[in-house]
Amino acid sequence: MAGEWILTLTAQTPTNIAVIKYWGKRDESLILPVNDSISVTLDPGHLCTTTTVAVSPAFEQDRMWLNGKEISLSGDRFQSCLREIRARATDVENKEKGIKISKKDWEKLHLHISSFNNFPTAAGLASSAAGLACLVFALGKLMNVREDHSQLSAIARQGSGSACRSLYGGFVKWIMGKEENGSDSLAVQLADEKHWDELVIIIAVVSSRQKETSSTSGMRESVETSLLLQHRAKEVVPKRILKMEEAIQNRDFASFAALACADSNQFHAVCLDTSPPIFYMNDTSHRIINCVEKWNRSEEAPQVAYTFDAGPNAVLIARNRKAASLLIQRLLYYFPPNPETDMNSYVLGDKSILKDAGIQGIDDVEALPPPPEIKDKIPAQKNRGEVSYFICTRPGRGPVVLSDESQALIDPKTGLPK
Repeated sequence: MAGEWILTLTAQTPTNIAVIKYWGKRDESLILPVNDSISVTLDPGHLCTTTTVAVSPAFEQDRMWLNGKEISLSGDRFQSCLREIRARATDVENKEKGIKISKKDWEKLHLHISSFNNFPTAAGLASSAAGLACLVFALGKLMNVREDHSQLSAIARQGSGSACRSLYGGFVKWIMGKEENGSDSLAVQLADEKHWDELVIIIAVVSSRQKETSSTSGMRESVETSLLLQHRAKEVVPKRILKMEEAIQNRDFASFAALACADSNQFHAVCLDTSPPIFYMNDTSHRIINCVEKWNRSEEAPQVAYTFDAGPNAVLIARNRKAASLLIQRLLYYFPPNPETDMNSYVLGDKSILKDAGIQGIDDVEALPPPPEIKDKIPAQKNRGEVSYFICTRPGRGPVVLSDESQALIDPKTGLPK
């Protein structure tokens, strides 16, 4: 391990959105949940965390930067991830750079970590899930850890519960487990992203501010005070999990939508049943639910499912591209941008959905007719400026290593963020 050198590795990890929710822990320190959960991994091209990890004998302490700002690594969650990964490190040799690191060396070597989210942090878009999954995945690759993704997910879980579900693409189940040490509380893939690739996902970013009640403290209060949470974990979720697995396997959208909407609503009912009550959704969130419910009920089969995490942003899952283009028309009709807004910055991600909907500019939005399900043709109220922007995406793949040096966030010469 002689001489001064810096070894880096860069990885990219997607975020995920739960369709059967995780809310409540039975063990705070190990992050063990009170129920199983199921999520959809989102396309990392539109929502992801990129993390570069670097190791060098010249580094004096572990350091981390998030979105360009240095953050403390002293928290229990970071420490348990770092400790667990270091314990599993094996020998690493980089012949090109003439670097040899033995298993024992990892105990005394320090790390520099730089992470970047291409979406708002802590606004209910599962940024901590993508971030901690990326940290664990990247360190696992750097340290030549032999554990598979499912075993790595149990380490990521100790940083952020839902992070364990970001170690796979497609549809993922986090098994709550029974063991006290959490060894069987891990993620498994139910189906990959190609299994149901006609789904289109539109996220309405209602607010990208940090939330007033963090998920961690919200969950603790719900577990302590909500009787509905106890009933949900014991009686409701186990049956829903089985039905949701079946709906995903059979690509049965009607069942998928009914389960996802019901579970999202029950999760927010648990938040209201908590003392003091927690309000993650706001009036705009409720208006979006109304818009989807009215439309679904006017059709022979549901066109869109909605789900909300711990925040006001709506994640809307359309059954196919046609439904997605009709959905974006409705959303833009009810929630038009302010007149000076550039459409390019109002609809992000896969912009071809806008093209399908026949919308090129703000004039096309203003010309949209009221949706046919508006009864009695009473002019619907327009809620201009209530949505910050929309992201069009789809189910996506799991984490990958980025071999292109230009995508690294740490300068390989200085060991500091670029």
